[in-house]
Amino acid sequence: MNLGAFSVSLAVKDIHASKAFYGKLGFEEFAGDITQNWLILKNGEHLIGLFQGMFEGNILTFNPGWDQSASELDSFTDVRKIYTDLKSMGINFVSEPDLESEGPTSFTLLDPDGNAILVDQHR
Repeated sequence: MNLGAFSVSLAVKDIHASKAFYGKLGFEEFAGDITQNWLILKNGEHLIGLFQGMFEGNILTFNPGWDQSASELDSFTDVRKIYTDLKSMGINFVSEPDLESEGPTSFTLLDPDGNAILVDQHR
């Protein structure tokens, strides 16, 4: 099962302090808008999203249709197919995708320890 690009989305208290900290670890601004309290930082193929005031906990994030540089892939597994496959395995979901639409949609599930996993397709 190919889930697409992977990043960790961190719920931060002070986006400026977090940006400075991760900058010391070699992460550079890749996307986002700090004035809107969100940034995507990149170090090689590693991505970290910083989100201030947008959600409570940290989230493992997968983006079908994108590679690690947010470039569109020619071929990818649609989020609805991933959802349907997981649902057939008995996975429970916190949120479900719009199965009647095409293009962007998402779903969220929790791992056995309560960690949120977001599968978020943007195209």
